[in-house]
Amino acid sequence: MESKETDYSASLNLWLEKHRHTHPQEIDLGLERVKEVAANMQLLHPEQTIVTVAGTNGKGSTVAMLEAILRAAGYTTASYTSPHMHRYNERIKINNRCVGDAELCRAFEIIEAQRGDISLSFFEFSTLAALQCFKSNNPDVLLLETGLGGRLDAVNIMDADVAVITSIGIDHVEWLGDNRESIGYEKAGITRPGVPCVCGDTDPPESIKILKKDRPLYLIGEDFSYRKDGDHWHFESADFRFNDLPLPALFGDIQLQNASCTLAALKCLASRFKVSYEHIVQGLTTVYLPGRFQIREQSVDSGNIVGIFDISHNPQSVEVMVQNLRSLTKGRELHAVFAILSTKDADNVAQAVAPLVDHWYLAEPNSVHALPVDKLKSVVGRHVNKPNGIQCFGSVSEAYDNARHNIKNGDRLLVFGSTMTVAEALAESEDGLN
Repeated sequence: MESKETDYSASLNLWLEKHRHTHPQEIDLGLERVKEVAANMQLLHPEQTIVTVAGTNGKGSTVAMLEAILRAAGYTTASYTSPHMHRYNERIKINNRCVGDAELCRAFEIIEAQRGDISLSFFEFSTLAALQCFKSNNPDVLLLETGLGGRLDAVNIMDADVAVITSIGIDHVEWLGDNRESIGYEKAGITRPGVPCVCGDTDPPESIKILKKDRPLYLIGEDFSYRKDGDHWHFESADFRFNDLPLPALFGDIQLQNASCTLAALKCLASRFKVSYEHIVQGLTTVYLPGRFQIREQSVDSGNIVGIFDISHNPQSVEVMVQNLRSLTKGRELHAVFAILSTKDADNVAQAVAPLVDHWYLAEPNSVHALPVDKLKSVVGRHVNKPNGIQCFGSVSEAYDNARHNIKNGDRLLVFGSTMTVAEALAESEDGLN
């Protein structure tokens, strides 16, 4: 058995390597090619309920909470998210368990047999593989997270029964535009006339508001709302109310916004899924998602520290991260491991975090799109008062190890800038994969 698993693991790696080089463009937005292959595979009209989630930030948290609550209610779930933290299989889950290497290989074989001479991008292969795995497992609900934007994202070949747009921020400007109106337009592409849409952005652009013309649109602050009350919170909509809910297991007040979107989406699905107060409580208190202001107490040479791992990489998400940090860093020094992609707004990200950071450990994430560490040093240097507080390293793991060696008992260690940055540091930590 072990030999077979090893064989499938090797085969999966070969498939993934092939998919990285099959298509001439890494990102190629458009639905025609992937939809044609999906039709050949008979994937386009599943019997299951579909929830599609788009948004600049909060997508993963919302999918995770939907999954946790629906599972608590006894339903079988299938989720597709990206990118992965440690293993590719994390992208595709059945009942919160990663699909196996063998099942992925079988899905890729089916795609290969059905695509003919149609070229697909890496993400398009992944999306089709997820849908094929879901078809084989026949869950009750499909939870689909868009990869980039929405309108032309491969996930959008599927017609959702409920669409969720978590937030509208500035990111991926080369693909989605450099303003919230154009980005909102791209996110709104996951909606359909007559199909409910939930929006968690507190100041939605007109490109979102206009959806009310021909589809049910539920806006946070207007059609549903939440209120924090100490260590509990309350959710309310026109005909759906829950009081004294526990705070989500995911850290930070922003998660109440994501949880509210989750409950509003479940309200739209009330005729299909029976979810009680107890199911919501169980889901909120057990939900788990690594790298979203993930806090780990750790032992280091000097004693015990608090490690904080956050994949934030755009101004909107970093603003939330900074708010969370303020409550944890009072009277403590903050050491920051920072590595980011060249496609991101490193300057505004660094500027937002700089007032809180005492010691910087800069590196490059493991990506061809990494921002070179010398350029990152120049960016960070513009926003710090102590240039000698910046150190540069050849890898995230090296930067992380040095930070752990230098930090003092009781201080805070932040790792942020990209999913790859956090993944590499978590893998290095003594309990990173637990």
